[in-house]
Amino acid sequence: MAKQLMAAAAVLMIAGMNGPQAQDYPARTVTIIVPFAAGGPADITGRIVADIFNRHLGQKFVVENVGGAGGTIGTLRAAHAAADGYTILSGHLGTNALASAFYPDLGYDPQKDFESIGLTAEYPELLVVRKDFPANNLKEFVAYAKSNASKLNVGHAGLGSVSYIGCLLLNSAIGIKPTLVPFTGTAPVLAAMLGGQIDYECDPVLGTMSQVRAGAVKALAIAANKRSPMLPDVPTSYEQGLPEFDCAPFYGVFVPRGTPQPVIDKLAEALNKGLSEEQVQKRLADLGADIVEPSRRGPKALTDLVRSESARLLPILKAAAEK
Repeated sequence: MAKQLMAAAAVLMIAGMNGPQAQDYPARTVTIIVPFAAGGPADITGRIVADIFNRHLGQKFVVENVGGAGGTIGTLRAAHAAADGYTILSGHLGTNALASAFYPDLGYDPQKDFESIGLTAEYPELLVVRKDFPANNLKEFVAYAKSNASKLNVGHAGLGSVSYIGCLLLNSAIGIKPTLVPFTGTAPVLAAMLGGQIDYECDPVLGTMSQVRAGAVKALAIAANKRSPMLPDVPTSYEQGLPEFDCAPFYGVFVPRGTPQPVIDKLAEALNKGLSEEQVQKRLADLGADIVEPSRRGPKALTDLVRSESARLLPILKAAAEK
C-alpha cells in the first residue's frame, strides 16, 4: 500500500511539474532546426515559421541550419533532442516521409519519432533545363531524353532532397537512367547549369524563378495539376500528358515524439494564426508556394499528409532507386 501511495505521489509531482512548464512555454529561446543549408526553400520557409512563433509566442525562435545527407543529419538531431518543445524541426517531404527509401539506416523513424505541429506550405516543382537544351516543352524533352539518357547530367541537392525526389519521379515516369550529380544545395546546381555542366534539374519554383524570368534557363513544366501564378506561362505536367510527374513537396513543423500535448497545442495554434495573416500568405505566394487552407492545417492534417505521401511515393522511389 505504501509503495502504491508513493507511486501515486510521484505521478502527481510529475504532473504538477509538467503542467506549469507547459503553461509557461516557451520560457527561453527555442531552436528551429532547418536540415539544409541557408538560402534555399527549406531555409526560407523555416525562417518564416520562426518569425510566426516569435510574434505569437513572445519568445525568441532561432533557426539553426544543420545540413547534410539529404536533410537527414539535422532531422536525426531533432529526433534525438529533448521532447520539451525547445527543439523544433522544420522538415519536409524528404526528411519526414520518404527518407527511408534512400537511407535504410536512418537512425530515426520519420513517422514514429516525431509529433506533427502543422503544414506550412507546399511548393510545386519545376522542370528546368539549360538555356541551349534541345527541347522547348515536355513532349520534346521526353523524346530527347529517351534517345540520349546516357549523355544527360541531372543536378540535385543530395540523396533524398526534394530536388532528387522530383527528378527521380520524372526519370521513372519517362523510363530513363541519366547520370545523377549531387551538390551541396540547389544554388550550386543552378550555377552548374548556367555553366553548361548540368542539363536539367527539378526544384520548387522559388529556386530558379529569377533565372527563368531572365531567360537564363528554360522552364518546361510545373509538376502539378495547376499552373503557378508566379510563372503562369509554364504549362503543367498534366497539360502535357505526363501526370505521373506530380511533385509538390510539403514543408511542415515537427517536434520530437513525447513532447507534452499542451506545448504541441500552443505551437499549432500559433502556426495557424500566422498562416492566416495576409502578410505571411503574400510572402509564401511570392515564393511560389501553394497557400495552406485552414482545413489542412494542424497536427492531424500533417500526420495524414505524411502517411498518404509515403504510401503514394515510397513504392515508386524504392523501385526507381533499385533499378
